[in-house]
Amino acid sequence: METALTRLAGVRHPIVQTGMGWVAGPRLVSATAEAGALGILASATMTLDQLRAAIAEVRCRTDAPFGVNLRADAADAGDRVRLIIDGGVRVASFALAPSPGLIAELKEAGVVVIPSVGARRHAEKVAAWGADAVIVQGGEGGGHTGEVATSVLLPQVVDAVRIPVVAAGGFFDGRGLVAALAYGAAGVAMGTRFLLTSDSTVPDAVKARYLAATVRDVTVTRAVDGLPHRMLRTDLVAALERSGRARSLLHAIRRAAGFRRLSGLTWRQMVRDGLALRHGKELSWSQVLLAANTPMLLRSAMVEGRTDLGVMASGQVAGVIDDLPSCAELVARIMKEAEEARERLTALG
Repeated sequence: METALTRLAGVRHPIVQTGMGWVAGPRLVSATAEAGALGILASATMTLDQLRAAIAEVRCRTDAPFGVNLRADAADAGDRVRLIIDGGVRVASFALAPSPGLIAELKEAGVVVIPSVGARRHAEKVAAWGADAVIVQGGEGGGHTGEVATSVLLPQVVDAVRIPVVAAGGFFDGRGLVAALAYGAAGVAMGTRFLLTSDSTVPDAVKARYLAATVRDVTVTRAVDGLPHRMLRTDLVAALERSGRARSLLHAIRRAAGFRRLSGLTWRQMVRDGLALRHGKELSWSQVLLAANTPMLLRSAMVEGRTDLGVMASGQVAGVIDDLPSCAELVARIMKEAEEARERLTALG
């Protein structure tokens, strides 16, 4: 199925596996790429050396195009951009809007720039700055998310910009792909659906927790870092929502210390990152620290399998997913379902 996304990224199918921290590593990304979709490495939870090694590993596993996701506001964003360029990576994906300078540097090197946004005005901004395409995530999506449903947000963005739009939030099968294309999108991006594959390195106990979830077990909370965050409802989430300020601050400091040791960041850098997220928002100091070290909470679940101590970002689609196919099986199934859906629509005419 050829679309503006497949032509731009050089992939066979208009499907993107998003850059989920601690989840989208070389194994998942290369398996996605081999299946003909666009796999994206999550670099925000990697050091520079780890990112360099991850890019090299993906290139050893596959010749297919892939991408790298990074934070535009990271202190070493420039160094990561140069790693992307030097590593021959096809796509640069951003969780926050990249500056015009970063976009220009990447495009001059032949790298395709695809930021992720959650509002029409943000899509218009990055399009004006020269982004090649944009991923737009509706409120159904996992992790930090907005309030507007994909079915409302997507057509707004498609009408507002003249670059390819990739739909995210609420997609898991071929019917959703066809629906997104009908809205005018060039493809779909999925996180939770790729997390729940046999190629994902997420511990089995964590995958089982996702598979057991119903749509009512996926909630949006501000208790973790003060921002709307869609995740599975767990005892930890409930405890954070019940905690007073003093207890929340104590938990935040403890987790921040662990993340500081793991990441190599200084306390000053962590507080700076937290304050950057606090800008324009009413966050407590415990939320500032949690905002800076949310990756540690994700790591506890996604790497260590501690569903009791970590948070599990999740799209609402977790409540309708009940299997763990390989990436190859998943992509083939989605494309088969999409073709069948198109045939049904044609028959109606």
